[in-house]
Amino acid sequence: MLNSNLLRKLDMQDLMVFIAVYEQSSVTGVSESLCVSQSTVSYCLKKLRNAFEDELFINTRTGMRPTYKASTMYSHVLKILESINLCHSGAQAFDPIRQAVTFNICAPEYFELLILPRLLKQFDVADLPVTVNVHKLETDIPAEELRSGQLDLVICFGPNFHRTHADFKSQMLLEDELVCVFDKRATAPQQPRFSLQGFVERRHVFPTPWTSDSNMVDGWLASQAQKRQIVARANSYGAALKLITGTDFILTLPRRVQALLASDTLFSHCSPPSGLPGFTLDMQWSPITDQDRANTWFREQVVQVCAEQGLL
Repeated sequence: MLNSNLLRKLDMQDLMVFIAVYEQSSVTGVSESLCVSQSTVSYCLKKLRNAFEDELFINTRTGMRPTYKASTMYSHVLKILESINLCHSGAQAFDPIRQAVTFNICAPEYFELLILPRLLKQFDVADLPVTVNVHKLETDIPAEELRSGQLDLVICFGPNFHRTHADFKSQMLLEDELVCVFDKRATAPQQPRFSLQGFVERRHVFPTPWTSDSNMVDGWLASQAQKRQIVARANSYGAALKLITGTDFILTLPRRVQALLASDTLFSHCSPPSGLPGFTLDMQWSPITDQDRANTWFREQVVQVCAEQGLL
C-alpha cells in the first residue's frame, strides 16, 4: 500500500522526469531527451514535489540541484524503472516450434477423454513437435516421480481424494458432478433422483479409470453407513457402459463423461441420492518445475483448453 494518496497520481513519466532531471540538471535537456515540452517537465516536477512533500530540485545558476531527499530517492526510483522494464521483457517464453519436447504426465481417463484430445488437436493444427505420455493415476499421487522430474505434471481428483503434499503447487481445472446411468430398457427409478435406499439396492458396475479399490461414491456411502453391491469392475468408462447394456445394473459417472459417452438412444440417466458430493479435477506440479519454461507453457495450454471448452 502507498503512504499517501498523492503517490497514486504519479505515473511512469513523472519518475522518468525525476531521473532525467537528477542526471542532467537541466529542464531544457530533459525536455529534449524525453521528447516532451518544458511545460510538461515542469508539471511533472510539481506533481513529484507535492507527492514527496519536498522541493526535490533547486534551480541554481549551475542547473537543477537535488535536495538531500532527492539524492536518497534516486537509487530507489531507478530500481522502480528497472523493475518495470524487467516486467515488460520478462523471461523468454518457451517456443515449442524451435525444439521437440515430451511431457510425461500422470492422469485419469477423465483427462484423456475430455481435455487431452483437444490439447493434441491444438498441437497438431499448430504443427508443434510435442509428445504427451500419459501414465495411469493410482490411489496416491506419484510424489517422488514428480519431485525427481520423472513426471512433469499430475492431473488428479479433489478435493481431498489423494494424500496431500504441502510442497506441491496446485490449480483447479474444473468442477463436475456425478450422475447415475442405466440401460434405457432397465427399470427406471420412480423419481428423477435415486433415493439412498434405491441406490444401494441396485447392482453397480464400478469403472476404475484410475487405480483404486474404491472411489468417491463408496467413501460417501460409508459415511452414510451404507454399502453398494458391485457386480463388476471395468478398466474404462466405455467398458463399464458396455457391461450395463441389456441389464438392470447402474453406473455412476461424471456428468461430463455421461454427456460424452452415454448415447441417449441407448442409455437413460438420473440424479444420484441427495448429498452425494461432486468433485474437482486439479493439476499438481513440483516447485522445482514451477518456473521451468516448458512446464509453464504446457500448464498454460491445459488451462486454455479447459477455458475454450467452457470447463473452467
